Amino acid sequence: MSASFDKILVANRGEIAVRVMRTARAMGYRTVAVYSSADACAEHVRQADQSVHIGDPLPAQSYLDIDAIVRAARTSGAGAVHPGYGFLAENADFAQACRDAGLVFIGPSPEAIRAMGDKAGAKRLMQAAGVPCIPGYQGEDQRTDTLAAEAERIGWPVMIKATAGGGGRGMRLAASAAQFAELLHSAQSEALNAFGNATVILERAIVAPRHIEIQVFADRHGNAIHLGERDCSVQRRHQKLIEEAPSPAASAALRERMGAAAVAAAKAIAYEGAGTLEFLLDAEGQYWFMEMNTRLQVEHPVTEAVTGLDLVELQLRVAAGEPLPLAQQDVRIAGHAIEVRLCAEDPSQGFMPQSGTFAAWRPSPALRTEHALRDGAAVPPFYDSMVAKLIAHGRTRDEARHRLVAGLHGTVALGIATNQQLLQRALSHEVFADGAATTAFVADHLDALLAPDAAAEARAAMLAALLLQLGERGWPSPLAHALPNALRFSLDGTVHATRVTPRGHGAFDVALEGHDAERLALLAWEGDGTVRFLCGGLSEQALVVRERGRDRVFFNFRGRAFRLDDLTHVAVARAGDAGGDGLLRASMNGRVIALLVAEGDAVVAGQPLVTLEAMKMEHVHCAPRAGRVALRVAVGAQVAARHVVAEVAEVAEAPEMAGA
Repeated sequence: MSASFDKILVANRGEIAVRVMRTARAMGYRTVAVYSSADACAEHVRQADQSVHIGDPLPAQSYLDIDAIVRAARTSGAGAVHPGYGFLAENADFAQACRDAGLVFIGPSPEAIRAMGDKAGAKRLMQAAGVPCIPGYQGEDQRTDTLAAEAERIGWPVMIKATAGGGGRGMRLAASAAQFAELLHSAQSEALNAFGNATVILERAIVAPRHIEIQVFADRHGNAIHLGERDCSVQRRHQKLIEEAPSPAASAALRERMGAAAVAAAKAIAYEGAGTLEFLLDAEGQYWFMEMNTRLQVEHPVTEAVTGLDLVELQLRVAAGEPLPLAQQDVRIAGHAIEVRLCAEDPSQGFMPQSGTFAAWRPSPALRTEHALRDGAAVPPFYDSMVAKLIAHGRTRDEARHRLVAGLHGTVALGIATNQQLLQRALSHEVFADGAATTAFVADHLDALLAPDAAAEARAAMLAALLLQLGERGWPSPLAHALPNALRFSLDGTVHATRVTPRGHGAFDVALEGHDAERLALLAWEGDGTVRFLCGGLSEQALVVRERGRDRVFFNFRGRAFRLDDLTHVAVARAGDAGGDGLLRASMNGRVIALLVAEGDAVVAGQPLVTLEAMKMEHVHCAPRAGRVALRVAVGAQVAARHVVAEVAEVAEAPEMAGA
């Protein structure tokens, strides 16, 4: 049976919406975007043939509003809906609503989504199909005592996982009985807030495994195939950072066994479309089923790179009723591909999610980059922190890795802090280079991945001083005096005092506080903002962008983004001023999801007071000092960075924390 449609509504945003539209247009389909008020000028809206506003980002959570999206499809005349990933992509009620409205849902049936969407039920189905599953508990009794007893039976460490979860949310690792109840409550709270369902399952924690997933495709004619595996082991807090295909740990025999298990699972639920079976693989080659993602994956480009297939095209053809155009024996794996996720977060500040505006965005032409960015693109605080995916393909794994490192170095992302440097270091780390990274890689090597590069940072500080000396002129005036100029600035939060002395012909002596002066010579300042300069006999370059109306400059130097704030004319704060006012300020734009104390409570320094949610992550804000608390926000409030959320007034005697 075939389905007819000529216009596709993409029920998503950002890079995946742009990605789906690209293939849809190439196949002759017209496209429709939906957008919240926060995304009115977003790239996916600009690229669609038509667009429909579906509400404000909060509290309506527009991209989760099934009725609004179905109305948008009807309004635009779209005959099919592609859910992308995240949001409603694995929501059986959404697939059912599309079916009831006469829309083609580009994905599996509501029945298949429902069968695999509940982790407990999915494990039971896979056990019945003969797919190896991690020992655990997936019962309906969710009492704390019952779960604690089951955890003891399974044996420590135990993984607590939300049944309706995904992306690491509602997931906690309990190493012992002493911490189980607290972590269970935390997982249930996060799951309830994120998915409306606090139910969890328990699994034996496999220590330092590899995370391997198998891409499957099936059609309504009974055909099902797999497209090989992806290794997604490099993660932080269960969020994937680097994905590759094929896995350096998978032999041809293991690929065949895991692929056969994945195809059997798809056939067991009469699956249709793109799906992914996720497994954990231990050092002995034993693998266990974790879950099935009933949608296209973020990391699908690496599979496309090594198979030469367009997975979105396959989705559209299967949704239109066509049989799969290839059989298992037709699938070929050629070369190696690696993908990294560029996220708007600050690794130096505990990976705090970032929002704001990109002052400059220049993706490397050497890479496939999936994004929805441009100069001036806004990153709202309401959605996932991933802003782009960078993919390299090579004949060998090492060739792909080298290309990706070089491409990351050549990518310019200015204005918002990202994990760009951490990704470069992870790809260059000897453990990853040897193909030996497990899910413990980031945690085991985080200090090395975040270690400061003193030499590069000192050179960047000298460049910063030169940029401030030159100002907006871009070139020293021939009338400039030769007297030393004292400057003070902040570079990525580190304050520097410098003295710059002009020496004529574009040369300057730059002395950082506590260091001898070095000679910098300006060679060129080009029209695109590229500055070339000479220092220590080495010619280098940087891309520079000035923020209008502010004493702030962003520049990309040696593959790293820097933020420069001129403090020369800013009064120096007195010692002891910082944090002494008792004001607790929001560390990012976000939504208040919990107040952990009551108005007027006595608290101690460091006691958790308020929980904010930003970019799908929870962040607990703690008391800056001991005293009595006054709350300045309510649950559900949307706050901007630096907004006061609570105030702690000093009391004559510091209280003791309850239960201490």
